Amino acid sequence: MRTPLASIVGVGAAGFARRSGLSPVALADVAVAAALADCGLDRSEVDGLITHIGSPRGADYDTLARTLGLYVRFAGQTWAHGRFTATVLQHAAMALSHGLADHVLCVATFRNSIWGKHGSTRFPDHSEAMRTGGGPHSEDLTAGLAAPIGGAALATQRYLHTYSVDPAKIGAVALAQRKAAAHNPAAVMRTPLDLETYLDSPYVVEPLRRLDCSVPVDTAVAVVLARPDRARDLARPPVDILGMQGLPAGPDEFVFAPPELGIAQVTGSGRRAAGTRTAVFRQTGLGPDDIDTLHCYDGFTTQVLWTLERFGFCKEGEAADWVQGGRIELDGDLPTNTSGGHLSEGHSNGWGQTMEIVRQLRGQAGGRQVADCSTAMWATTFGDAIIYGR
Repeated sequence: MRTPLASIVGVGAAGFARRSGLSPVALADVAVAAALADCGLDRSEVDGLITHIGSPRGADYDTLARTLGLYVRFAGQTWAHGRFTATVLQHAAMALSHGLADHVLCVATFRNSIWGKHGSTRFPDHSEAMRTGGGPHSEDLTAGLAAPIGGAALATQRYLHTYSVDPAKIGAVALAQRKAAAHNPAAVMRTPLDLETYLDSPYVVEPLRRLDCSVPVDTAVAVVLARPDRARDLARPPVDILGMQGLPAGPDEFVFAPPELGIAQVTGSGRRAAGTRTAVFRQTGLGPDDIDTLHCYDGFTTQVLWTLERFGFCKEGEAADWVQGGRIELDGDLPTNTSGGHLSEGHSNGWGQTMEIVRQLRGQAGGRQVADCSTAMWATTFGDAIIYGR
């Protein structure tokens, strides 16, 4: 296994609330203070800052630096898309490895409660809908696709038809993550969930139901990274980045489906079946069987299924069967999104999952702790990944 690329040394959050009453900057301040306390660093020791999602939904890097009293020599910011979680962390790791900073603070802050529902008149400036034609995200208002669920539902319908999948089996994802959330005091959705309740949940865009969808929240998460040689001297045991692969793009890629199943994708390219040949496993010398817990982007339940398939945990078209029998629950073969994920903890664009990975590898996850957890993986339907270890 390779020498760690970088280490996470501190994490903190502002909690998860449907309506916090706090501004994005105020939320970020809470999360940053918690993360720095977690690793024992002072704000003056932070010399790198990367933010994920800026104003008005979040907060821009320069606003945060000024408001939080940070003096940094390396700064960056990704645009408004939720899919740049791993990209932010990868940029931090690269900055550390090239000497651009010694301690990089990554901040994601979201105040979703100030926005209206997707597709409503109170949601006119959604970052995807602003793009010409809606972009590959599929939010094309002229076609009636006014929210992410439109493209996700079309991809799901295509998946169900292509592989003759029983739609009810998708519910295993929602049930597993709700069970995990019951052990997470920070989760906004902790009420027990059974299959009957799931199937009674109304369709939003068929075949996706309300309980197939993530829960918007106000939150902020801060993550502090350091070079591995510095990380050993800080307050908490470091969580190492062992390997990573970037966010792909191209004619076969669509954020809500694997290659060949999404909107305007090239069919018959052969890249769907090639998904198991992933750089992150080659880089680390690990494989799917070596991962103790998986954490993935779950804006919709089917994204969990497609992540399992894309990274070779099961064969294509088999994930809905593979997750049956509690296989992704806390005591299953592959505990997945053990904080409850976006479906139950709250939609944090993957940052809640990043914080959960750190807790699992530190042995701090309480009633949802995975036994003997030494490796964890962040992976997405859209193809990026990070493998962590301790």
